[in-house]
Amino acid sequence: MYPPLNQLNVRPVGSLSYENWPGMLKKQLPERPNYSLENGTIQIGQVLGKFFGIPIDTDDYYNQLFDYVNNTAEWNLHLLSEESLDKAINNAHFQSIQKVLNINQEQKLSINRFTAFLDGEQLLLKSSMPVIHRKLREAMITTLNLYTELETDGLKNQELRRVLVDLVKWSINHLQPLLEDADPQKTMPKFLWYGDFKKSHQYFLYYLLKLGCDIVIFHPDGKDILAGMMDEQVFTHHFQNKLPTEPFPLEKRSRKTTIAYRASKEIETILNQEGSGLYKPWQLRDYSPSSITLKTTYDELFILCKEIAMIRPDFEVGNGQVKIPSIFAKIQGVSKNRKEYWDRLQSISQLDHSLLIRKLPFTTASTSDFRFHYRNALGGDGLLVPENMMQSHYWPYSFLSSGLQKGIANAVRKICEKPGLKPMPMESLEDVKMYLFTQAMFMQKNIIQLLERFDYSQQVPKLVIYNNELTGMLSRSDAALLLLLNQFGIDIVLYNPPGHNDIENYLDDRLYDKHWLDDVVFELEFKEPSLFKKGLFQGILKNLRGD
Repeated sequence: MYPPLNQLNVRPVGSLSYENWPGMLKKQLPERPNYSLENGTIQIGQVLGKFFGIPIDTDDYYNQLFDYVNNTAEWNLHLLSEESLDKAINNAHFQSIQKVLNINQEQKLSINRFTAFLDGEQLLLKSSMPVIHRKLREAMITTLNLYTELETDGLKNQELRRVLVDLVKWSINHLQPLLEDADPQKTMPKFLWYGDFKKSHQYFLYYLLKLGCDIVIFHPDGKDILAGMMDEQVFTHHFQNKLPTEPFPLEKRSRKTTIAYRASKEIETILNQEGSGLYKPWQLRDYSPSSITLKTTYDELFILCKEIAMIRPDFEVGNGQVKIPSIFAKIQGVSKNRKEYWDRLQSISQLDHSLLIRKLPFTTASTSDFRFHYRNALGGDGLLVPENMMQSHYWPYSFLSSGLQKGIANAVRKICEKPGLKPMPMESLEDVKMYLFTQAMFMQKNIIQLLERFDYSQQVPKLVIYNNELTGMLSRSDAALLLLLNQFGIDIVLYNPPGHNDIENYLDDRLYDKHWLDDVVFELEFKEPSLFKKGLFQGILKNLRGD
């Protein structure tokens, strides 16, 4: 016989720490802070914690996660993640949800009545314990209230059906089996959320939270599934590093790190953390680059071009992003001192990470119709979603490392978000975006290799274009690629000895610097460096690198 309880109140345990949360989780509810029972009202202390990032010893981290979920005798934590959630739903339940949504469209139901209709259609879980039975309905009402606060048009929002279907099926598949043993005078269900999430996951976790379940959240990259959903302070622990989320472990790892290895990694972390100004080779390979285009004088251009990224002004690393100060300049005409002109041009074009273009156009315009692919890659905010592009069958860069793919996809998103390409007659803004999107899918091999060699904190690759108009003209598809490379952080220097328009025909003038020199010279052949000078220059570079 259950005691006559009629109200269940939930309060997160406020005294949690990294040291005591495991012990608190194992305690029965009456042994925790915030527990009280009087006049038919029971209050329980809930364990709610967020663990962002990943410690030095990744093997130990994933082995501990495996233990939390699989050692049920000790922890009794149930795994929830995008991969583990059971997506099956009874067709009758699906039809019942649609019925309630149709009624809501016709009558504009209040949240209480909406919940009552869900209950009437047998879409809310039941409990043999009256106080939990009541709490299930309260938690749904609270969750729907939050939905109306956060989502445009509230219960009329187009995504409500998706979220509601997920709430119902996950409640049935994951919560219902645990309610048989739930008792606020002993213990409530315990869940561990791991990894990435979507909107439905956020509301389901919030529903469980409001019901009184214990919840611990782990995300190696530091993303917060409850961001913007709670006013209360939640215990949060940040580990030293942020790393991409790996699949939840199916077995324990056998590798063991030595004390010396852990110590060296700790020192490395201190030296190479974000903002330290010291970065080991390829440390930022999984970051997404973006460009800060520097405004320079003609003389400064050649000084900055040779500087590595992390010592350029305004270089910045944080939150998975790296901002690269880069050059985007056009040099029109030729200086009176021809020797200086050629020395400067040759010095930047011969750098290890430079690609010299002397024949135009250097891209091939695509005639493919990518309208469907473009629209299919858009998110709810009307912007391209990098993951949608990377997972599609037309994505041509799947052979590249994941970090570089993400960087390219983010650059495509940004150039399409605010196109710097001038529209052609009768061309809409949407047409311009689709053109940029299409051209971005056809980068040639030498350009891809330029990006592959880009270690974001080190030498900045350079594209040097010499346009004397003897070997063709710059095309619109060339300009589209220049936009993408500039967004990625590549240095771009365009020479035009006769001082004619080329890039001006296609790109917004505010995107690049323009430097006028003393003379205009027509049909000026490119001057190759002498073999002696070329060999000497390469030798100096090798010595500087220690080759």
